[in-house]
Amino acid sequence: MRCPVCHHHDSKVVDSRSANDGFSIRRRRECQKCSFRFSTYEDLEILDLSIIKRNGNRESYQRDKMVKGLKRALEKRPITDEDFKKLTGAIERDLQKMRKNEVTSSQVGKIVMDHLKEIDLVGYIRFASVYQSFSDVQEFSQELNKLISKQGKKEKKK
Repeated sequence: MRCPVCHHHDSKVVDSRSANDGFSIRRRRECQKCSFRFSTYEDLEILDLSIIKRNGNRESYQRDKMVKGLKRALEKRPITDEDFKKLTGAIERDLQKMRKNEVTSSQVGKIVMDHLKEIDLVGYIRFASVYQSFSDVQEFSQELNKLISKQGKKEKKK
């Protein structure tokens, strides 16, 4: 790992610890030349996963695309960076649990929506409105009514 200050090729690991529920590792490093200390993260990566789009095209899984969609849905919502990392990690774990080399974009969207529904209902509605391509206000209203009814049932159980 190159030093971000002096660009020297050698750094040594000073400390390692688990991060994000044990699915990534945070390493504290020190440059061998200038002694600058910095942290690196080693994350789980999904390899060899193709997404089958609605039009039938296939493309390789791109984490950045999912993160971008989630950030848009959760913009200005009270979600911490740590919670966001846990969310993306949980979604990717669910994709891996499928043990398939190809999944449809609808399967990915359903997994994302299931997780968003648990974390932030406003983010869920934002994502669902784009993902499910609501054609009119009526469809949007029906989805909201489903959420309101489920929320009411949860509160009655308390």
